Amino acid sequence: MALQDSTTGDSPLKLNRPHTVVVLAMSADGKISDVARSPGGFGSSADHQHLENQIAKADGLLWGAGTLRVDGNAEKDVDPTLSEQQQNQGKSPSPVQIVCTRSGEIDPKLKFFQQPEKRWLITTSQGAKNWQNRSEFERIIVLETETGAIDLVKALEELASLNIKSLVVLGGGELVASLLKVDLIDEFWLTVCPLIIGGAKAPSPVDGEGFYWQTSPRLELLSAERVEEEIFIHYRVKR
Repeated sequence: MALQDSTTGDSPLKLNRPHTVVVLAMSADGKISDVARSPGGFGSSADHQHLENQIAKADGLLWGAGTLRVDGNAEKDVDPTLSEQQQNQGKSPSPVQIVCTRSGEIDPKLKFFQQPEKRWLITTSQGAKNWQNRSEFERIIVLETETGAIDLVKALEELASLNIKSLVVLGGGELVASLLKVDLIDEFWLTVCPLIIGGAKAPSPVDGEGFYWQTSPRLELLSAERVEEEIFIHYRVKR
């Protein structure tokens, strides 16, 4: 069964930032990895194809450094047909790989840095020091708040000015939580996979400090489709 892609229409807000979509596979109990934070991979071939479809439509892929440290690779295995469609539409066949990290502490020996991808870094002035006079990142974006945290609002505005109009967030839960906290996420694509992971310390799609239910972000269900043993759920963030 082929997944249908819902057209969400224009956002109710005129936003000077990329349209931002979180794409994650999770267990039936809402975990995106186990307690050891092992690399993902419990999604089926249908889930992998769905991920490729979302990647192929994006101008940029946003990673938290923790997710990159675990996975080690760029998400770039896109169906050649999808890449060709992107090029025919005047887009790059491969989205920019954008890493978001406050500390800037990433092992330069990761396979990620050996792959022929455009790589950008969003970090703080302290994090940028780790990458001075190095060539791994084509562009380093330094935008921070008075407390020394990454200013995500200004960072996404900067991405928009660099022609990143659509952004796919691939994790992890801390990054998603930070983006949600400042209202920078437009949609979620969640694949519910048929397994139970459990564990209080296993990461979920949204970690961080959490929200009180009275003020938590609300979602609008756009579609839910079963493909064999998985359920593909598409939400829009209500505003």
